[in-house]
Amino acid sequence: MASPEPSAAGAGAGGESASQATAVEPIRMPTAEEIKGQDIWNNCAVRSVVSGVMGGGLGVLMGLFFGALENPIMAEEMTARQQIVYTAKQMGSRSISNAKTFAVMGLIFSAAECVIEKARAKHDTTNTAVAGCVTGGALAVKGGPKATCVGCAGFAAFSVAIEKFFDRHT
Repeated sequence: MASPEPSAAGAGAGGESASQATAVEPIRMPTAEEIKGQDIWNNCAVRSVVSGVMGGGLGVLMGLFFGALENPIMAEEMTARQQIVYTAKQMGSRSISNAKTFAVMGLIFSAAECVIEKARAKHDTTNTAVAGCVTGGALAVKGGPKATCVGCAGFAAFSVAIEKFFDRHT
C-alpha cells in the first residue's frame, strides 16, 4: 500500500499526489439469488417466524442457565442423585417456559415492527417504540389494563434504549 506521505515525484501537474487519488471500485449488481433472498426476508411472516424460532432458542439457553442456578430447598436432606434429578427437572421446566415466552416475544415484536415499517414506509425509531408498546402490552394483557399500560410503556422504553445503544437508525 502506498505511504500516506505525498512525495514530490508522485505529485501531478495540479499538485495532487498519487496517494490522494483513490481508486473507484465498480458497482457490483446483486445476483438473482441475492434478490430472491432479500424478497423472502422482506416478507413479514417469514421475518416473524424466524424471530420467534430464534427467541425460542434463546429462551431454552436462558432456561438451562437459570434452572441450573436454582438450589433445592431441602438440599441438605437430599442425596446427590436426588439433587441432580431435581436440578435437571428445574432446568427442563424453566427452559420450556422461557422458550415459549421469548418465542412469543420475538414473534410479536418482529411482526409489529415489520407491519408498522411497511405501513409508514419509514425505517426509524418510532417503529421500534410502537412495536415495543404492542409487544409489552400483549405480554401483560392477562394482568389487566394497568399492567398492559405499564408493559406497553416499559417495553417501548426498553426497545428504544436498545435501539439507541446499537444506533441502528441514524
